[in-house]
Amino acid sequence: MGFLKHIFGSSEPKEEKVLPWQALTNTAQLNEIVKRSETKTQVIFKHSTRCGISSMVMNQFVSMYDIDANMDLYYLDLLSYRDVSNEVGYKFQVMHQSPQLLVIKKGVTVAHASHGAVNEVDLSTFV
Repeated sequence: MGFLKHIFGSSEPKEEKVLPWQALTNTAQLNEIVKRSETKTQVIFKHSTRCGISSMVMNQFVSMYDIDANMDLYYLDLLSYRDVSNEVGYKFQVMHQSPQLLVIKKGVTVAHASHGAVNEVDLSTFV
């Protein structure tokens, strides 16, 4: 029976990993992110809910993310909050792409990546 479980998977529900996302929904939050970045790393994940690549990258990010990391993690649905997405680019001097990850420390972008490179960013180096 173990062989069949390996092929078809178990019927037992798999516990899903839930990250401590904070929804990024308005431009006023960006000032708070800058302020908080003085003492704690801030991470913004920009996601396009209609893009298969963005969904794949996000799923990989979630599975790899260290839940105990000492950083604030923001989720931006860029289709619902296009004005916020645009302001992120202006404020943090990063050209818009999706999916995209920005790491903010002391008010500036210290790392950013898009597409598959998102999951190559070692967040532990920015804590």
